[in-house]
Amino acid sequence: MTTSNQRYIPFITKLIVSLVIFSACFLISVVFGAADTTIKDVWSALFSMDENEKTAMLQEIRFPRAVAAIFVGAALSVSGAIMQGMTRNPLADPGLLGLTAGANAALAVTLAFMPSVHSFGIMIACFIGAGAGALMVFGISSLKRGGFSPLRIVLAGAAVSAFLFAIAEGTGLFFKLSKDVSMWTAGGLIGTTWGQLQMIGPFIAAGIILSIILSRQLTILSLNEEVAVGLGQRTAFIKTILFIVIILLVGAAVALVGNMVFIGLMVPHIVRVITGTDYRFIIPVSTLLGASFLLLADTLGRTIHAPYETPVAAIVAIMGLPFFLFIVHKGGKGF
Repeated sequence: MTTSNQRYIPFITKLIVSLVIFSACFLISVVFGAADTTIKDVWSALFSMDENEKTAMLQEIRFPRAVAAIFVGAALSVSGAIMQGMTRNPLADPGLLGLTAGANAALAVTLAFMPSVHSFGIMIACFIGAGAGALMVFGISSLKRGGFSPLRIVLAGAAVSAFLFAIAEGTGLFFKLSKDVSMWTAGGLIGTTWGQLQMIGPFIAAGIILSIILSRQLTILSLNEEVAVGLGQRTAFIKTILFIVIILLVGAAVALVGNMVFIGLMVPHIVRVITGTDYRFIIPVSTLLGASFLLLADTLGRTIHAPYETPVAAIVAIMGLPFFLFIVHKGGKGF
């Protein structure tokens, strides 16, 4: 009993540690880059009215980029956690199950037929594409009896993702938009503006708040659907709301920075080691650690071969693929 009590760490302590990690990652992200800056420069850009070259660079380039990384990392991590809980599938990830591919395809088609579309229109298109991609994957998975098995969903996700990425690339080639489409499909935070964040950020914030509100219902749903029904939970209604939350988070993330795979797979698995299986704890910590993870990945992309940029999607994939193979090898029980 004494040993058990010594090992118990209150959730508030874990949350505070996550906040400290997040704050450190944010500071690293805004200090390090191709241009030399110091903590004093960052402080001046945040709280001083002095205008100089470094302040302008931080305020107009590095700060929006860091905030975008926070939003996208949090959105993909939380959406991955929700998908894993809803489907009870340890391999669930927005990038692996066709959502980001659907959003990319919708984005390419929108740019082809409405070249002057603004950020809000791109975001709506990404919402529709993410929903269509998810419906295709789950529809294919349920065609045979015993559908929705982890392996079948992942295979369907791979097939649908390849198909939708082909549509995006084909549309880009046919309409001579390959460069514009590639900027998104490469998964980059370059050129993020405050205007884009003001347009897209509230949708991600709303999705995270909704997921926290529904975290208790998601915990029950993740354990056993029959138990959830027995406790009076309206499972169809809860799943519908959670599905809308996933589309909000993924669609907004893709509209902001493009395709990003594996974040939604890795972070929730790591968070479960820290918090356990209660989604009231998993969702807040996933928000902070997902944001921290993408901040570090983007910083690495900016500094590893400065002044040239390494695509952050490539860095995430290099880390994510071995993790994915490890989870597959362990049958989803590695963590």
